[in-house]
Amino acid sequence: MFEQIFKNIDDVLWKDAGCSSELDYVEQTSWILFLKYIDDLEKDKKTSAELTGKTYESIITPDFQWNVWAAPKDKDGRIDHNKVLSGDDLNDFVNMRLFPYFKKFKTDADCPDTIHYKIGEIFSELKNKIQSGYNLREVINLVDSLRFGSHAEKHEMSHLYEAKIQNMGNAGRNGGEYYTPRPLIKTVVKVVAPSIGEKIYDGAVGSAGFLCEAFEYLKSGNLTTKDLETLQKKTFYGKEKKSLAYIIGIMNMIFHGIDSPNIIHTNTLSENISDIQEKDRYNVVLANPPFGGKERVEVQQNFPIKTGETAFLFLQHFIKILKAGGKAGVVIKNTFLSNTDNASVSLRKHLLESCSLHTVLDLPGGTFLGAGVKTVVLFFDKGVSTKKIWYYQLNPGRNLGKTNPLNENDLAEFIELQKTKADSLNSWTVKVADINAETCDLSVKNPNKKDEAVLREPIEILDEISELDEQSAEILKSVRELL
Repeated sequence: MFEQIFKNIDDVLWKDAGCSSELDYVEQTSWILFLKYIDDLEKDKKTSAELTGKTYESIITPDFQWNVWAAPKDKDGRIDHNKVLSGDDLNDFVNMRLFPYFKKFKTDADCPDTIHYKIGEIFSELKNKIQSGYNLREVINLVDSLRFGSHAEKHEMSHLYEAKIQNMGNAGRNGGEYYTPRPLIKTVVKVVAPSIGEKIYDGAVGSAGFLCEAFEYLKSGNLTTKDLETLQKKTFYGKEKKSLAYIIGIMNMIFHGIDSPNIIHTNTLSENISDIQEKDRYNVVLANPPFGGKERVEVQQNFPIKTGETAFLFLQHFIKILKAGGKAGVVIKNTFLSNTDNASVSLRKHLLESCSLHTVLDLPGGTFLGAGVKTVVLFFDKGVSTKKIWYYQLNPGRNLGKTNPLNENDLAEFIELQKTKADSLNSWTVKVADINAETCDLSVKNPNKKDEAVLREPIEILDEISELDEQSAEILKSVRELL
Protein backbone atom coordinates (compact mmCIF):
# COMPACT_ATOMS: atom_id res chain seq x y z
CA MET A 1 0.00 0.00 0.00
CA PHE A 2 2.66 2.54 1.09
CA GLU A 3 5.89 0.98 -0.21
CA GLN A 4 5.89 2.91 -3.49
CA ILE A 5 5.28 6.17 -1.64
CA PHE A 6 8.38 5.58 0.50
CA LYS A 7 10.43 4.83 -2.62
CA ASN A 8 9.18 8.01 -4.28
CA ILE A 9 10.13 10.05 -1.19
CA ASP A 10 13.67 8.64 -1.33
CA ASP A 11 13.88 9.47 -5.05
CA VAL A 12 12.98 13.11 -4.34
CA LEU A 13 15.48 13.38 -1.47
CA TRP A 14 18.19 11.75 -3.58
CA LYS A 15 18.12 14.68 -6.01
CA ASP A 16 18.19 17.33 -3.25
CA ALA A 17 21.57 18.93 -2.52
CA GLY A 18 20.96 18.92 1.24
CA CYS A 19 20.49 15.16 1.56
CA SER A 20 23.53 13.02 0.83
CA SER A 21 22.99 9.68 2.60
CA GLU A 22 20.47 7.17 3.92
CA LEU A 23 20.85 8.82 7.33
CA ASP A 24 19.60 12.12 5.85
CA TYR A 25 16.73 10.35 4.06
CA VAL A 26 15.47 8.79 7.29
CA GLU A 27 15.95 11.95 9.34
CA GLN A 28 14.13 14.24 6.90
CA THR A 29 11.37 11.74 6.21
CA SER A 30 10.91 11.30 9.97
CA TRP A 31 10.10 14.87 10.96
CA ILE A 32 7.58 15.23 8.14
CA LEU A 33 6.00 11.84 8.95
CA PHE A 34 5.86 12.85 12.60
CA LEU A 35 3.86 16.01 11.86
CA LYS A 36 1.48 14.04 9.64
CA TYR A 37 1.07 11.47 12.42
CA ILE A 38 0.28 14.23 14.94
CA ASP A 39 -2.35 15.60 12.56
CA ASP A 40 -4.04 12.19 12.20
CA LEU A 41 -3.84 11.66 15.99
CA GLU A 42 -5.48 15.04 16.61
CA LYS A 43 -8.29 14.20 14.16
CA ASP A 44 -8.93 10.89 15.95
CA LYS A 45 -9.06 12.60 19.34
CA LYS A 46 -11.39 15.28 18.01
CA THR A 47 -13.74 12.64 16.56
CA SER A 48 -13.73 10.64 19.82
CA ALA A 49 -14.50 13.78 21.81
CA GLU A 50 -17.40 14.72 19.52
CA LEU A 51 -18.91 11.23 19.85
CA THR A 52 -19.08 11.70 23.61
CA GLY A 53 -20.39 15.25 23.40
CA LYS A 54 -17.10 16.81 24.48
CA THR A 55 -14.92 19.49 22.90
CA TYR A 56 -11.33 18.71 21.95
CA GLU A 57 -8.75 21.50 22.04
CA SER A 58 -5.87 20.95 19.62
CA ILE A 59 -2.35 21.24 20.99
CA ILE A 60 -1.28 22.94 17.73
CA THR A 61 -2.52 26.43 16.85
CA PRO A 62 -4.32 26.76 13.48
CA ASP A 63 -1.47 28.39 11.50
CA PHE A 64 0.77 25.38 12.15
CA GLN A 65 -1.74 22.58 11.64
CA TRP A 66 -1.00 20.20 8.78
CA ASN A 67 -4.12 21.09 6.76
CA VAL A 68 -3.18 24.80 6.85
CA TRP A 69 0.54 25.01 6.04
CA ALA A 70 1.34 21.57 4.53
CA ALA A 71 -1.74 20.35 2.70
CA PRO A 72 -4.61 22.85 2.43
CA LYS A 73 -7.49 21.19 0.55
CA ASP A 74 -10.21 22.50 -1.76
CA LYS A 75 -13.88 21.52 -1.44
CA ASP A 76 -13.18 18.30 -3.40
CA GLY A 77 -10.49 17.17 -0.94
CA ARG A 78 -7.59 17.84 -3.32
CA ILE A 79 -4.51 20.00 -2.62
CA ASP A 80 -5.55 23.65 -3.07
CA HIS A 81 -2.85 25.09 -5.33
CA ASN A 82 -4.08 28.62 -4.69
CA LYS A 83 -3.22 28.33 -0.99
CA VAL A 84 -0.33 25.87 -0.93
CA LEU A 85 3.20 27.05 -0.18
CA SER A 86 6.10 25.94 -2.39
CA GLY A 87 9.66 26.89 -3.36
CA ASP A 88 11.36 29.55 -1.24
CA ASP A 89 8.06 30.52 0.42
CA LEU A 90 7.69 27.00 1.82
CA ASN A 91 11.31 26.74 2.96
CA ASP A 92 11.17 30.15 4.65
CA PHE A 93 8.00 29.18 6.49
CA VAL A 94 9.42 25.84 7.64
CA ASN A 95 12.82 27.19 8.72
CA MET A 96 11.79 30.55 10.18
CA ARG A 97 8.34 29.87 11.62
CA LEU A 98 7.46 26.14 11.84
CA PHE A 99 10.60 24.80 13.52
CA PRO A 100 10.88 27.68 16.05
CA TYR A 101 7.18 27.22 16.93
CA PHE A 102 7.54 23.50 17.67
CA LYS A 103 10.84 23.98 19.55
CA LYS A 104 8.93 26.02 22.16
CA PHE A 105 6.78 23.00 22.99
CA LYS A 106 9.63 21.58 25.06
CA THR A 107 9.73 24.49 27.50
CA ASP A 108 5.94 24.83 27.58
CA ALA A 109 5.27 21.15 28.36
CA ASP A 110 4.30 20.06 31.87
CA CYS A 111 6.50 16.94 31.91
CA PRO A 112 8.66 14.77 29.58
CA ASP A 113 6.00 12.02 29.37
CA THR A 114 3.68 14.10 27.17
CA ILE A 115 3.50 14.13 23.37
CA HIS A 116 3.77 17.93 23.73
CA TYR A 117 7.26 17.60 25.22
CA LYS A 118 8.36 15.04 22.64
CA ILE A 119 7.37 17.35 19.78
CA GLY A 120 9.52 20.09 21.31
CA GLU A 121 12.42 17.71 21.94
CA ILE A 122 12.42 16.45 18.35
CA PHE A 123 12.30 19.90 16.77
CA SER A 124 14.98 21.21 19.12
CA GLU A 125 17.40 18.61 17.78
CA LEU A 126 16.62 18.53 14.07
CA LYS A 127 16.72 20.98 11.23
CA ASN A 128 15.25 20.97 7.75
CA LYS A 129 18.03 19.84 5.40
CA ILE A 130 15.90 19.81 2.25
CA GLN A 131 17.34 22.81 0.39
CA SER A 132 14.85 23.01 -2.43
CA GLY A 133 11.38 24.15 -1.44
CA TYR A 134 10.05 22.40 -4.53
CA ASN A 135 11.53 19.08 -3.41
CA LEU A 136 10.09 19.68 0.06
CA ARG A 137 6.68 20.29 -1.52
CA GLU A 138 6.91 16.96 -3.39
CA VAL A 139 7.81 15.10 -0.18
CA ILE A 140 4.96 16.73 1.77
CA ASN A 141 2.45 15.83 -0.96
CA LEU A 142 3.63 12.21 -0.85
CA VAL A 143 3.48 12.05 2.97
CA ASP A 144 0.00 13.59 2.88
CA SER A 145 -1.25 10.51 1.04
CA LEU A 146 -0.21 8.27 3.95
CA ARG A 147 -2.68 7.31 6.67
CA PHE A 148 -2.00 6.25 10.26
CA GLY A 149 -5.57 5.40 11.26
CA SER A 150 -6.06 1.64 11.15
CA HIS A 151 -4.00 -1.13 12.71
CA ALA A 152 -3.19 -2.52 9.24
CA GLU A 153 -1.88 0.86 8.08
CA LYS A 154 0.33 1.26 11.15
CA HIS A 155 1.54 -2.32 10.76
CA GLU A 156 2.64 -1.77 7.16
CA MET A 157 4.19 1.58 8.08
CA SER A 158 6.21 -0.06 10.85
CA HIS A 159 7.68 -2.63 8.42
CA LEU A 160 8.56 0.02 5.86
CA TYR A 161 10.15 2.24 8.50
CA GLU A 162 12.15 -0.72 9.85
CA ALA A 163 13.42 -1.32 6.30
CA LYS A 164 14.55 2.31 6.11
CA ILE A 165 16.37 1.95 9.44
CA GLN A 166 18.05 -1.21 8.16
CA ASN A 167 19.20 0.57 5.00
CA MET A 168 20.54 3.39 7.13
CA GLY A 169 22.34 0.87 9.34
CA ASN A 170 23.94 -0.68 6.26
CA ALA A 171 25.06 2.71 4.98
CA GLY A 172 28.16 3.06 7.12
CA ARG A 173 30.56 1.64 9.66
CA ASN A 174 28.28 2.59 12.53
CA GLY A 175 25.40 0.49 11.24
CA GLY A 176 25.02 -1.53 14.43
CA GLU A 177 24.45 1.74 16.26
CA TYR A 178 21.08 2.10 14.58
CA TYR A 179 20.13 -1.42 13.61
CA THR A 180 20.26 -4.69 15.52
CA PRO A 181 19.19 -7.65 13.31
CA ARG A 182 15.52 -8.30 14.01
CA PRO A 183 15.89 -12.13 14.17
CA LEU A 184 18.38 -11.63 17.00
CA ILE A 185 16.09 -9.18 18.82
CA LYS A 186 13.13 -11.57 18.54
CA THR A 187 15.27 -14.38 19.94
CA VAL A 188 16.47 -12.32 22.91
CA VAL A 189 12.89 -11.28 23.71
CA LYS A 190 11.65 -14.91 23.51
CA VAL A 191 14.37 -16.15 25.85
CA VAL A 192 13.93 -13.34 28.40
CA ALA A 193 10.13 -13.78 28.08
CA PRO A 194 8.76 -10.57 29.66
CA SER A 195 5.17 -10.54 30.89
CA ILE A 196 2.36 -7.99 31.21
CA GLY A 197 2.89 -5.73 34.20
CA GLU A 198 6.68 -5.81 34.06
CA LYS A 199 8.58 -2.60 33.29
CA ILE A 200 10.96 -3.08 30.34
CA TYR A 201 13.99 -0.83 29.87
CA ASP A 202 16.65 -0.11 27.26
CA GLY A 203 19.19 2.53 28.29
CA ALA A 204 20.80 2.57 24.82
CA VAL A 205 17.54 2.55 22.93
CA GLY A 206 18.76 3.48 19.41
CA SER A 207 15.92 2.80 16.98
CA ALA A 208 13.93 1.10 19.80
CA GLY A 209 14.06 -2.33 18.16
CA PHE A 210 14.06 -4.20 21.47
CA LEU A 211 11.13 -2.23 22.88
CA CYS A 212 9.11 -2.57 19.66
CA GLU A 213 9.69 -6.32 19.51
CA ALA A 214 8.83 -6.72 23.20
CA PHE A 215 5.56 -4.85 22.47
CA GLU A 216 4.78 -7.22 19.58
CA TYR A 217 5.58 -10.21 21.82
CA LEU A 218 3.35 -9.05 24.68
CA LYS A 219 0.35 -7.91 22.65
CA SER A 220 0.02 -11.29 20.90
CA GLY A 221 -2.00 -12.82 23.75
CA ASN A 222 -5.61 -12.29 24.83
CA LEU A 223 -5.40 -8.88 26.47
CA THR A 224 -7.92 -6.93 28.51
CA THR A 225 -8.49 -3.20 28.10
CA LYS A 226 -6.44 -2.69 31.26
CA ASP A 227 -3.59 -4.79 29.81
CA LEU A 228 -3.55 -2.67 26.65
CA GLU A 229 -3.44 0.53 28.71
CA THR A 230 -0.57 -0.92 30.75
CA LEU A 231 1.35 -1.71 27.55
CA GLN A 232 0.75 1.79 26.21
CA LYS A 233 1.73 3.78 29.29
CA LYS A 234 3.52 1.74 31.97
CA THR A 235 5.67 -0.89 30.28
CA PHE A 236 8.31 0.43 27.88
CA TYR A 237 11.06 2.86 28.89
CA GLY A 238 14.19 4.00 27.13
CA LYS A 239 16.99 6.56 27.05
CA GLU A 240 18.96 7.73 24.04
CA LYS A 241 21.87 10.13 23.74
CA LYS A 242 21.95 10.85 20.00
CA SER A 243 19.41 13.15 18.38
CA LEU A 244 18.82 11.17 15.20
CA ALA A 245 18.47 7.87 17.03
CA TYR A 246 16.05 9.55 19.46
CA ILE A 247 13.60 10.66 16.77
CA ILE A 248 13.92 7.31 14.94
CA GLY A 249 13.20 5.44 18.17
CA ILE A 250 10.15 7.62 18.87
CA MET A 251 8.81 7.17 15.33
CA ASN A 252 9.46 3.43 15.30
CA MET A 253 7.50 2.92 18.51
CA ILE A 254 4.66 5.12 17.23
CA PHE A 255 4.41 3.07 14.03
CA HIS A 256 4.31 -0.12 16.09
CA GLY A 257 1.32 1.26 17.99
CA ILE A 258 2.74 2.95 21.11
CA ASP A 259 1.20 6.41 20.92
CA SER A 260 3.42 8.33 23.37
CA PRO A 261 6.71 6.48 23.88
CA ASN A 262 8.49 6.85 27.23
CA ILE A 263 11.87 7.62 25.67
CA ILE A 264 14.03 10.32 27.25
CA HIS A 265 16.70 12.19 25.30
CA THR A 266 19.67 11.99 27.66
CA ASN A 267 23.12 10.46 28.11
CA THR A 268 22.44 7.42 30.29
CA LEU A 269 26.08 7.22 31.37
CA SER A 270 26.04 10.77 32.77
CA GLU A 271 23.90 9.47 35.66
CA ASN A 272 25.76 8.29 38.76
CA ILE A 273 24.61 4.72 39.37
CA SER A 274 24.94 5.16 43.13
CA ASP A 275 21.93 7.51 42.88
CA ILE A 276 19.67 4.78 41.46
CA GLN A 277 16.91 3.98 43.97
CA GLU A 278 14.35 1.19 44.10
CA LYS A 279 11.71 3.38 42.43
CA ASP A 280 14.04 3.82 39.44
CA ARG A 281 14.47 0.10 38.80
CA TYR A 282 12.99 -2.15 36.10
CA ASN A 283 11.93 -5.79 35.83
CA VAL A 284 13.51 -6.39 32.43
CA VAL A 285 16.51 -4.98 30.55
CA LEU A 286 16.86 -5.59 26.81
CA ALA A 287 19.75 -3.76 25.16
CA ASN A 288 22.56 -3.58 22.64
CA PRO A 289 24.85 -0.81 23.94
CA PRO A 290 27.32 0.79 21.47
CA PHE A 291 30.44 -1.20 20.56
CA GLY A 292 33.86 0.31 20.98
CA GLY A 293 32.92 3.75 22.30
CA LYS A 294 35.30 5.54 24.65
CA GLU A 295 34.00 7.60 27.55
CA ARG A 296 35.66 10.60 29.20
CA VAL A 297 37.18 10.37 32.68
CA GLU A 298 34.40 12.47 34.23
CA VAL A 299 31.78 10.03 32.91
CA GLN A 300 33.73 7.09 34.35
CA GLN A 301 33.46 8.68 37.80
CA ASN A 302 29.77 7.69 37.82
CA PHE A 303 30.71 3.99 38.09
CA PRO A 304 32.50 1.90 40.74
CA ILE A 305 34.47 0.01 38.07
CA LYS A 306 36.33 2.66 36.03
CA THR A 307 36.77 1.94 32.32
CA GLY A 308 36.66 3.94 29.11
CA GLU A 309 34.77 1.15 27.32
CA THR A 310 31.21 2.40 26.78
CA ALA A 311 29.58 -1.05 26.73
CA PHE A 312 31.20 -2.02 30.05
CA LEU A 313 29.81 1.11 31.73
CA PHE A 314 26.38 0.30 30.31
CA LEU A 315 26.59 -3.23 31.72
CA GLN A 316 27.24 -1.81 35.21
CA HIS A 317 24.25 0.51 34.73
CA PHE A 318 22.00 -2.38 33.64
CA ILE A 319 22.96 -4.57 36.60
CA LYS A 320 22.31 -1.71 39.02
CA ILE A 321 18.97 -0.65 37.49
CA LEU A 322 17.46 -4.17 37.50
CA LYS A 323 15.09 -5.04 40.31
CA ALA A 324 15.90 -8.07 42.45
CA GLY A 325 14.62 -11.03 40.43
CA GLY A 326 14.83 -8.96 37.25
CA LYS A 327 15.85 -10.47 33.90
CA ALA A 328 18.19 -9.19 31.19
CA GLY A 329 19.39 -9.92 27.68
CA VAL A 330 22.36 -7.73 26.69
CA VAL A 331 24.47 -7.81 23.52
CA ILE A 332 28.17 -7.11 24.12
CA LYS A 333 31.54 -7.63 22.42
CA ASN A 334 32.87 -11.15 22.95
CA THR A 335 36.17 -9.72 24.28
CA PHE A 336 34.28 -8.92 27.48
CA LEU A 337 34.48 -12.62 28.32
CA SER A 338 38.27 -12.80 28.20
CA ASN A 339 39.90 -9.34 28.51
CA THR A 340 42.61 -9.43 31.17
CA ASP A 341 42.59 -5.76 32.21
CA ASN A 342 41.52 -5.03 35.79
CA ALA A 343 38.20 -3.42 34.83
CA SER A 344 37.08 -6.38 32.69
CA VAL A 345 38.03 -8.95 35.34
CA SER A 346 36.30 -6.92 38.07
CA LEU A 347 33.17 -6.51 35.98
CA ARG A 348 32.96 -10.25 35.22
CA LYS A 349 33.32 -11.02 38.93
CA HIS A 350 30.65 -8.45 39.77
CA LEU A 351 28.27 -9.97 37.19
CA LEU A 352 28.81 -13.52 38.46
CA GLU A 353 28.42 -12.52 42.12
CA SER A 354 25.36 -10.27 41.82
CA CYS A 355 23.51 -12.11 39.05
CA SER A 356 22.91 -15.58 37.68
CA LEU A 357 24.53 -15.49 34.24
CA HIS A 358 22.64 -18.53 33.04
CA THR A 359 23.15 -18.30 29.24
CA VAL A 360 25.81 -17.01 26.83
CA LEU A 361 24.91 -16.95 23.13
CA ASP A 362 28.06 -16.74 21.00
CA LEU A 363 27.33 -15.03 17.66
CA PRO A 364 29.37 -15.52 14.48
CA GLY A 365 31.22 -12.72 12.70
CA GLY A 366 29.03 -10.80 10.25
CA THR A 367 25.97 -10.78 12.54
CA PHE A 368 26.28 -6.99 12.76
CA LEU A 369 26.96 -5.47 9.36
CA GLY A 370 29.88 -3.06 9.33
CA ALA A 371 30.67 -3.52 13.02
CA GLY A 372 33.84 -5.56 12.49
CA VAL A 373 33.58 -7.27 15.89
CA LYS A 374 32.25 -10.56 17.21
CA THR A 375 29.54 -10.39 19.83
CA VAL A 376 27.80 -12.45 22.48
CA VAL A 377 24.44 -12.10 24.23
CA LEU A 378 24.49 -12.30 28.01
CA PHE A 379 21.28 -13.56 29.63
CA PHE A 380 21.18 -13.06 33.38
CA ASP A 381 18.81 -12.80 36.35
CA LYS A 382 19.59 -10.47 39.25
CA GLY A 383 19.54 -11.51 42.87
CA VAL A 384 21.43 -14.81 43.06
CA SER A 385 25.03 -15.57 42.18
CA THR A 386 25.97 -17.68 39.17
CA LYS A 387 26.45 -21.41 39.74
CA LYS A 388 26.75 -22.58 36.15
CA ILE A 389 26.64 -21.08 32.66
CA TRP A 390 25.09 -22.64 29.58
CA TYR A 391 26.90 -21.72 26.37
CA TYR A 392 25.58 -21.93 22.84
CA GLN A 393 27.88 -21.32 19.87
CA LEU A 394 25.77 -20.27 16.89
CA ASN A 395 26.95 -21.97 13.71
CA PRO A 396 24.73 -21.03 10.75
CA GLY A 397 26.89 -23.07 8.36
CA ARG A 398 27.66 -20.08 6.12
CA ASN A 399 29.36 -16.71 6.16
CA LEU A 400 26.97 -13.97 7.26
CA GLY A 401 26.90 -10.67 5.40
CA LYS A 402 24.77 -8.03 3.72
CA THR A 403 23.39 -10.45 1.10
CA ASN A 404 23.24 -13.38 3.52
CA PRO A 405 22.07 -12.01 6.88
CA LEU A 406 21.12 -13.79 10.07
CA ASN A 407 17.60 -15.26 9.96
CA GLU A 408 15.19 -16.78 12.47
CA ASN A 409 15.88 -20.35 11.32
CA ASP A 410 19.53 -19.88 12.28
CA LEU A 411 18.44 -19.30 15.88
CA ALA A 412 15.69 -21.93 16.14
CA GLU A 413 17.92 -24.62 17.68
CA PHE A 414 19.25 -22.18 20.27
CA ILE A 415 15.74 -21.22 21.39
CA GLU A 416 14.69 -24.87 21.69
CA LEU A 417 17.81 -26.09 23.53
CA GLN A 418 17.91 -23.07 25.83
CA LYS A 419 14.60 -24.10 27.43
CA THR A 420 16.28 -27.09 29.10
CA LYS A 421 19.89 -25.94 28.62
CA ALA A 422 20.65 -29.23 26.92
CA ASP A 423 24.11 -30.23 25.69
CA SER A 424 24.69 -30.64 21.97
CA LEU A 425 27.43 -30.25 19.39
CA ASN A 426 26.98 -26.48 19.74
CA SER A 427 26.09 -26.20 23.43
CA TRP A 428 27.67 -27.09 26.78
CA THR A 429 27.60 -26.13 30.46
CA VAL A 430 30.43 -24.72 32.58
CA LYS A 431 30.36 -24.71 36.38
CA VAL A 432 31.55 -21.47 37.96
CA ALA A 433 33.55 -23.54 40.46
CA ASP A 434 35.67 -24.71 37.51
CA ILE A 435 36.44 -21.17 36.31
CA ASN A 436 39.76 -19.55 37.27
CA ALA A 437 38.90 -17.40 40.29
CA GLU A 438 41.68 -14.88 39.55
CA THR A 439 41.04 -14.14 35.86
CA CYS A 440 37.36 -15.11 35.81
CA ASP A 441 37.85 -16.02 32.16
CA LEU A 442 34.47 -16.82 30.58
CA SER A 443 35.76 -17.40 27.03
CA VAL A 444 33.69 -19.46 24.62
CA LYS A 445 35.56 -22.79 24.37
CA ASN A 446 33.41 -25.46 22.80
CA PRO A 447 34.58 -28.82 24.24
CA ASN A 448 32.69 -30.69 21.51
CA LYS A 449 34.92 -29.40 18.71
CA LYS A 450 38.27 -30.88 19.61
CA ASP A 451 39.24 -31.27 15.95
CA GLU A 452 39.52 -27.50 15.52
CA ALA A 453 43.02 -26.11 15.09
CA VAL A 454 44.60 -24.88 18.30
CA LEU A 455 45.25 -21.16 18.23
CA ARG A 456 48.95 -20.43 17.85
CA GLU A 457 51.02 -17.86 19.71
CA PRO A 458 51.30 -14.46 17.92
CA ILE A 459 55.10 -14.69 17.72
CA GLU A 460 54.80 -18.04 15.92
CA ILE A 461 52.40 -16.53 13.37
CA LEU A 462 54.70 -13.52 12.81
CA ASP A 463 57.69 -15.83 12.28
CA GLU A 464 55.77 -17.78 9.65
CA ILE A 465 54.71 -14.56 7.90
CA SER A 466 58.33 -13.44 7.83
CA GLU A 467 59.42 -16.78 6.39
CA LEU A 468 56.72 -16.66 3.70
CA ASP A 469 57.78 -13.09 2.81
CA GLU A 470 61.36 -14.29 2.30
CA GLN A 471 60.13 -17.11 0.06
CA SER A 472 58.05 -14.67 -1.97
CA ALA A 473 61.06 -12.37 -2.38
CA GLU A 474 63.15 -15.28 -3.70
CA ILE A 475 60.44 -16.25 -6.21
CA LEU A 476 60.10 -12.63 -7.43
CA LYS A 477 63.89 -12.41 -7.81
CA SER A 478 63.89 -15.57 -9.94
CA VAL A 479 61.07 -14.22 -12.14
CA ARG A 480 62.91 -10.91 -12.69
CA GLU A 481 66.03 -12.79 -13.77
CA LEU A 482 63.99 -14.60 -16.43
CA LEU A 483 62.69 -11.32 -17.90
